[in-house]
Amino acid sequence: MTLPILYSFRRCPYAMRARLAISSAGLTCRLREVVLRDKPAEMLEASPKGTVPVLVLEDGKVIDESLDVMLHALRGNDPGDWLSPEEGSLQEMLDFIAACDGPFKHHLDRYKYANRYEEEGAVAEDHRKAGSAFLDTLEERLTSREQLFGTRVSLGDMAVMPFIRQFANTDRAWFDAAPYPHVQAWLGAHLESARFKAIMPKFKQWQTGDEEPVFPAN
Repeated sequence: MTLPILYSFRRCPYAMRARLAISSAGLTCRLREVVLRDKPAEMLEASPKGTVPVLVLEDGKVIDESLDVMLHALRGNDPGDWLSPEEGSLQEMLDFIAACDGPFKHHLDRYKYANRYEEEGAVAEDHRKAGSAFLDTLEERLTSREQLFGTRVSLGDMAVMPFIRQFANTDRAWFDAAPYPHVQAWLGAHLESARFKAIMPKFKQWQTGDEEPVFPAN
């Protein structure tokens, strides 16, 4: 049986959120694990911009934006009602995700990789402080609810969580001591969840001709 092909990189937050949605939707794929310094020609042919995730559907259509992969998977099957939050609307979640993918990601990159932005004069601590404004928003939301849009997990949680993980891991001691008890608890619960662990197995780098593991695993 022909299955979609998912090009992924285990530790990439964009690829993580795509895998979370694919797993929740029960969309079965053939996974090709990518090493970013050695991208396979097949992936670059499908998506010349060379970023993951890339989902190649059975009919050859290519989806190469992580949020689009999430929406494609969940619009096909959404057993957890991730697209229908208890509070707010899909558009409000998309606006929230845009704040993560835009200003927060800008500061996250310069906090985690300040040496890559020396020409801009990036100072890691300055970008940590600026990025913390988004954590303030999360902390406020999570003070009165278990998840970002109600009591159950939604697209908003799963699209944002991998980036909060990356922000936290940049300086774990700082994050653990920061005044974000609800964000820390929310992140910790997701990282320990069966849902997250199921999308984080290690796969060897895929090369042309290699067998492709089925994702998600049965």
